[in-house]
Amino acid sequence: MVGGQLRGPPRSLFFRSAPLAAAARSLAQMNIARLKNFTEIVKNNFNISATAEKLYTSQPTLSKQMKMLEDELGLALFTRKGKNLVGLTSAGEQVMELAKGVVAQVEQINQLSLGEQLATSGVLRIATTHTQARYKLPAVITEFSRRYPDVAIQLHQGAPAQLAQMVQSGDVDMAIATESMYLFDELAAVPCYRWGRSVVVPHGHPLIDCQPLSMADLARYPLITYVFGFTGRSKMDKAFSRHGLSPKTVLTATDTDVIKHYVRLGMGVGVIASVAFDEGDREDLVSLNIDHLIASSATHICLRKHAHLRDYMYDFIHLYAPHISRETVQLHLINQPPAANMAELPWL
Repeated sequence: MVGGQLRGPPRSLFFRSAPLAAAARSLAQMNIARLKNFTEIVKNNFNISATAEKLYTSQPTLSKQMKMLEDELGLALFTRKGKNLVGLTSAGEQVMELAKGVVAQVEQINQLSLGEQLATSGVLRIATTHTQARYKLPAVITEFSRRYPDVAIQLHQGAPAQLAQMVQSGDVDMAIATESMYLFDELAAVPCYRWGRSVVVPHGHPLIDCQPLSMADLARYPLITYVFGFTGRSKMDKAFSRHGLSPKTVLTATDTDVIKHYVRLGMGVGVIASVAFDEGDREDLVSLNIDHLIASSATHICLRKHAHLRDYMYDFIHLYAPHISRETVQLHLINQPPAANMAELPWL
């Protein structure tokens, strides 16, 4: 990179036409900032005003840069409706794929140039579910903070799809959750653990004597469980469907402690992640394992592909999942994940 310009197009991308091949050569010579602005417009759904505000520039300046970019490449990158940008042309989509890689590489170089100090100080932003934050992460975070007292940790909670979006937009460094994480093409989802479900009922409940439990047994009682798309909920719904049953779900929540609270109030039978049943719950609740009824789910650490991770981020991942090596994480980051057998993952 010389004078803010990247020399030489990556050889891994092959264009199907002469104009696009020429565009690749031009792309390698252009100003990196202009290229980054192009990717930001796409990320902001082609809203020039919103993008200009995010980049601390003006709308006319940004529009002029995009016109210069198209002129420089000799390609129409955007589809337009009047003066508004509404999407990418076929050529624009291919240029976008190349541009994302270029911008990511430049960001990695900038991160490396910050120096060794940032390896032991900074902010670690983690998006996760209540179950992970409450039952798995406390011991991990305590040990991490002991090792890295100058790294502040920010925890963000939400549903899996929201967590993935936070990673994709760069609002957090990583997310830890279950479903939906692998559905985002721009994200690397590293499988770490598998986990099962349990039914929770008060002492003396009739289900305690139904061993082994069946889906029909569960269908006879009102259920309290996670909202759909959250902590493996879809697998439970599919299990009922396979048996031709329709569960009566009377309450849903994103917080496992809320589910257990309403079980204690007698509203219904709870279905939760087994890891979320602790010793204190045994005083008034009973946990009944249902791994034979509903397939286990996998917990993933979700990262942006091609992201540069500081050393303390790798260390956090290792503390969370000691069996996941740094090399495994790096292979996921470059979109070359090693083959994984979910049945061989350790239980959470």
